[in-house]
Order: sequence, then C-alpha cells, then structure tokens
Amino acid sequence: MRAMVLEQPGRPLRLTELPRPVPDAGQLLLAVEACGVCRTDLHLLDGELPDPVLPLVPGHEIVARIAGLGPDAQGDWRLGQRVGVPWLGWTCGQCRFCTSGRENLCEHARFTGYQLNGGYAEYTLADARYCLPLPDGPAAEHLAPLLCAGLIGYRALRLAGDPRRLGVYGFGAAAHLITQLARAQGREVFAFTRPGDGASQEFARSLGANWAAGTDEAPPQPLDAALIFAPAGPLVPIALRHLDKGGCVVCAGIHMSDIPGFPYAWLWGERSLRSVANLTRSDGLAFFEALRQTPLRTEVHVFALEQANEALEQLRQGALQGAAVLRMA
Repeated sequence: MRAMVLEQPGRPLRLTELPRPVPDAGQLLLAVEACGVCRTDLHLLDGELPDPVLPLVPGHEIVARIAGLGPDAQGDWRLGQRVGVPWLGWTCGQCRFCTSGRENLCEHARFTGYQLNGGYAEYTLADARYCLPLPDGPAAEHLAPLLCAGLIGYRALRLAGDPRRLGVYGFGAAAHLITQLARAQGREVFAFTRPGDGASQEFARSLGANWAAGTDEAPPQPLDAALIFAPAGPLVPIALRHLDKGGCVVCAGIHMSDIPGFPYAWLWGERSLRSVANLTRSDGLAFFEALRQTPLRTEVHVFALEQANEALEQLRQGALQGAAVLRMA
C-alpha cells in the first residue's frame, strides 16, 4: 500500500510502499477514503510534539471503510461499514482519569497519527472501541474535518459554558465549523482573523458570523467567551481584554507559542482561562448526534495522497479557507 511517512521531524513526508497491515485482537483493518490535514500534523512535522513513534504515518481525521476485523473486535461492526477514526486512539481504562470519565486525560493514552499510524495511507488499523460510525451519504472529504476540527471545536464550545456572545480567534478549519453550530444555537459570533485578512473575514460572515475583523480590533461588545484556535500565545491576553466579567477563554490547540505576561486586572472579575486536551468517545457520539439536527457546511480543499506535503505547506502559509483533506484515489 502507499503511505506518506514521517521519518524525522523537520523533513518532508516521503511517499513509501508499505505492507498492508493485519488487524490484531480488537482492531479493525480500514481502507481509507479520506484523511483531513490538521495543524497538529504541522506541529508533529516541526518537532513541536515530544516523542513521536517514528517512522510514522500521520493523520487523525480518518474516514474509512472496514476491510477486515481482528479477533474480538468490540462493537457491532460489519465489512464495508463507514467509520471515523479521531485523535484519541487508545486509553488504558484503569488510571484515575479513565475511571472518572476523563479518558481524554489518560496517563497512558495513545494518539492516532502520533503514537499510532494514521490515515495518510491507503490502509490503516484502529482499535474498534475508538472508532465512530459515520453516515454513508456525504462525500468522505466533507466528513474528514469533523473528526478533529469539528470534535475539538465542539469540546471547546462545551467547555466555554453557555455564552451568548462568542469570540472565535483563528478562522480556519475548526472555527468555520463551530461558527455555524454556535449560530444555529442562537449565539452571536465575533470572528477574529489575522489583521488585514479580508478574505477570511468575508468567509466568516458568509457562514453567519455577526462581526468579523482582525485581532488588532476590539469587538463592538464584550464577549462572554472566546475560543482560540490559532497557536499564538499573544492572542490570550488580547482575548482576556475583550472578555466580560465571568467570561472564559478556551485555548483549543495542542501546542501554542508562549503566552506573554499580562496584568492580573485582565483576569480579575471571575474571568477564567482553560485549555482543551484531546477528546472523549462521548464527545464524538454527542457531536455527531448534534449534526443530525444541525448539518454543517464543510469547506474543503482536496489533495491527492502524494500531495500531502503541498497541503501541509498551504496550511502553514494560511492559504486555505476551511480545511485541507487528502482523498485516496
């Protein structure tokens, strides 16, 4: 099978012929239809995530069909069924976090496309317990971004409480999905982009944002919550300054540059700052159930498997509106 392989951080992925994997106990063999390209993949390539298992096939927004079942694969799975494979690929089930309903914080967790081979390949393996059933109708490339950008954005929105006025910083794959969901829930959305990025601001407005401007501008009203999807630490004090009393800033990325110092007065007033760490299986089930009531428009840019490096570079340069997706031939 063909796969794009990371051999060493700092180097481009290499197109490689690998043996088709064989499912072990509890695993599914998956024929990949599409895999989203995530900013986490860029952090991995740039060496910003510690201790990846190399050589590695990246990719954790996988839409696939079941091509084989290993012994004792848990779940009512069938050959040919469409499934999704998200970032969380395995947990121990025994640590204090797993036993208290917080498997996203598992001390021994393994992650798809990081410690486990992912979806930048024609075939991959996944633990059956961590796969999500997906509908047959939509095109695979439109489902792929939901498995990380959508899921992490959904968890971030839930952690923000019940804001009426929501700020969204960094208008990429996650923000373009969560803006639609938040508007469907009756929230006002204020979108922040790079200063001068009129195209992204217009894109945000086209998806229902009530207001869109650069991060160098202040919103017309104080925010009840802010979600930060861009990996830029200086956005944290900016968001805090725009927050109303009792509001919350949620940092939704796995990696962020250093946060500069700021006066305690910007946090005072029972404002809070928190992060999102991974996701749970219950997040996935709840998110896809919500989508049954509120279908989202996914704006995607499709690349062939062998174009993965090009897709990653366009993501790095901020050249994409929406999400990049690799589609298998």
